[in-house]
Amino acid sequence: MIGFYNYSVVLTYISLASSVFGMIMAIQGNFKVAIVCLAFSGLCDMFDGKVARAMKNRSEDAKAFGVQIDSLCDMVCFGIFPSLICYLLGVRGALGLAVIVLYCTASVIRLAYFNVMEMKGALVTEDNHKYYRGLPITSMAVVLPLVFLVQFFVSEAIFLVILYLALFIVGTLFIVDFKFWKPKNSTLAMLVAVVAVALVGMAFLKK
Repeated sequence: MIGFYNYSVVLTYISLASSVFGMIMAIQGNFKVAIVCLAFSGLCDMFDGKVARAMKNRSEDAKAFGVQIDSLCDMVCFGIFPSLICYLLGVRGALGLAVIVLYCTASVIRLAYFNVMEMKGALVTEDNHKYYRGLPITSMAVVLPLVFLVQFFVSEAIFLVILYLALFIVGTLFIVDFKFWKPKNSTLAMLVAVVAVALVGMAFLKK
């Protein structure tokens, strides 16, 4: 079979499987499960690079494959999946379509640009500190669960406005050229804790 099959890409595939399952749940109207799947995909993505780098005997082709497969899965998990959730939650009509198209297009551009920079090693400073150009696409795995939680405290109209703004602002930040320093482990742990609290709260709240 074509491709590379080793533990360095296992988390990436688990992330993809979680998002595909989440899309099915969203289509069936089970948005809470869908949001949990999105957050779980983000958690997997947080560690897949660390797992890949831990495998020291990868060939150059295997490394290049890992970069490509990660971005392809990221497009599904954090590009298409959040867009589908937002559409099903009410981001529709001409304006909704425009915002979703913007978000998805920005996602593709951001991932393609990241791949180019990553292959050139251009995202590391002279003192070996890594940074991103633009907002990482996985940010939506943090933003959307928090936005989804807001709906339990505001009217449907206000919630829809927030959804539109979230897609537009996050999508735009994907392609705005600014340095986003790679978060430290302590920062990542804090983000995980915040999202976990949001998910727990979401599980108990009803509207």
